[in-house]
Amino acid sequence: MNRIDLEGRVVAITGGARGIGYAVAQRALSSGASVALWDIDAERLARSQRELGELGKVTAVTVELTQEAAVAHAVSQTVLDHGAIDVLINSAGITGGNGTTWELEPEVWRRVIDVNLIGPYLTCRAVVPQMLKQGYGRIVNIASVAGKEGNPNASHYSASKAGLIGLTKSLGKELATKNILVNAVTPPAAKTEIFDSMSQQHIDCMLSKIPMNRFLLPEEVASLILWLASEDCAFSTGSVFDLSGGRATY
Repeated sequence: MNRIDLEGRVVAITGGARGIGYAVAQRALSSGASVALWDIDAERLARSQRELGELGKVTAVTVELTQEAAVAHAVSQTVLDHGAIDVLINSAGITGGNGTTWELEPEVWRRVIDVNLIGPYLTCRAVVPQMLKQGYGRIVNIASVAGKEGNPNASHYSASKAGLIGLTKSLGKELATKNILVNAVTPPAAKTEIFDSMSQQHIDCMLSKIPMNRFLLPEEVASLILWLASEDCAFSTGSVFDLSGGRATY
């Protein structure tokens, strides 16, 4: 495994207590960064902080990412603890289960949009002023190939990730001359605990679409995310990077 240079950087990761966010935290720490984990699950957050703390400096903030005041607190606490926020990784997300569009309950649909799209909007809105003050920043949004293609029986999830792609493109253009780069990755399903909220039929359907005939590993997506979070990524912004095992066609 090559070492991405993040020496001295501060990386804030939403949903950092588990799954892709946890894998990103591991790789960031091994690359010389310090890490701030933002997650709603206080118990899991404390456990992950202890585990990851063996690799470097790790702080944790319990935060409901759909609440503006909670996000503002997470930002101020992280700056207090670390002195800066150089990188923001928007990894937190939910699937909301499966069902046809007309069968999904409106409150479920709204919650998925709130967590997967409103949450990243609020974190970007809160973190960007700090990055502007620093004159440097990298933001990576974890979207999904579902946001490109639209998965059946997951209209809420697909729409939220399509919106996140749009947010990435707009914000990237707005910050293009500010030394703050904003990009997204569009993985297929990675084999994490998020599978617990999906039906086996939906899981089998997703696997059937991947030419490599396997699911993505969290450490594989972490590699691309942290390259995008590094200074080596210097001329890509407002872009969407595919790692779908050959599934995506555009």
